[in-house]
Amino acid sequence: MYSKSDVSSDSEIVIGESAIFRHILYQVGIIAKSDSVTLIQGETGTGKEVIAHAIHSQSLRSQGPFVKLNCAAIPAALLESELFGHERGAFTGAVAQTMGRFQRADHGTLFLDEIGDLPLELQPKLLRALQEREFERLGGTQTIRVNVRVVAATNQDLAQLVATKQFRPDLYYRLNVIPVTLPPLRDRVQDIPLLVRHFAEKFSARLQRPMLTIPPEVMDALQAYDWPGNIRELQNFIERSVVLSAGPVLRPSLAELCHLTKQRTDSVAQTFADASRDHILEVLEQAQWMIGGRHGAAERLGLPRTTLIYKMRKLGIEPRRSQHARSAHRLGLGSGSEPLEAAAHC
Repeated sequence: MYSKSDVSSDSEIVIGESAIFRHILYQVGIIAKSDSVTLIQGETGTGKEVIAHAIHSQSLRSQGPFVKLNCAAIPAALLESELFGHERGAFTGAVAQTMGRFQRADHGTLFLDEIGDLPLELQPKLLRALQEREFERLGGTQTIRVNVRVVAATNQDLAQLVATKQFRPDLYYRLNVIPVTLPPLRDRVQDIPLLVRHFAEKFSARLQRPMLTIPPEVMDALQAYDWPGNIRELQNFIERSVVLSAGPVLRPSLAELCHLTKQRTDSVAQTFADASRDHILEVLEQAQWMIGGRHGAAERLGLPRTTLIYKMRKLGIEPRRSQHARSAHRLGLGSGSEPLEAAAHC
């Protein structure tokens, strides 16, 4: 499957054939038919804005405006005015009445990126705008009603921000009506060749040169790398490689290619997978092979129990009964924490 949207200049993010990506596109198609507030979560560079735009373009609001606001890019003192507008004289320099993003997005979609950075003092006003679809401009008294669908996005854990009182729980629940979680590129390895070829074609055309051939060993290295910056990092890497390739073959710099492949001699440290496996095994030993509970391996690793079980299966780590559970079993007692052997079947 090759899916590509023309909703933005970065539409390459909606290219893919992996099962996890096809499920995201399926979700987008369903979500677009509703008018509910949607919260898109995912790491930096996974394409949250493009997915928001895809939701808009497939909705009944597609003929209306798609207005975006990055809550982290605007000083807190100006954010209220950017969202709701202001009246003339509302503050120093306010020489004319100004329309905010909410009003500009009327009968369309408002995309609030980095919503986790919205100041606490502004959150009640946003909550009211979401619930009542009305607000007042900064310095004004006239109530303005709008018909706007809000799609928010964040790379932060909003539930954790709520727990630490950095985000209002009522606003979190109002935003999290329809949650969408975007997978990191490392979980979409099958999609990397499609993305690489698309980026290579895009930047070759921009430089008015023939499409470059991509050697198999280069593609293998690109698929083996973790891409912590996700699709954005991959795009930048391919653009740089196209620019620096003198001939008809894509030739990344040797230093960068070595960094990606992390090729080492037999006497050097293990691969990333081996290192991850050893680290999990070490923590499991420390936790006496207990996965659940306050002192279990999942808690020590900062992972949900089910995520740790999945990682163990992927890395070929066989479950064992914990020492605590074995002692309890011999005594005919229950364990205060769930042993890994039982949890692995959940």
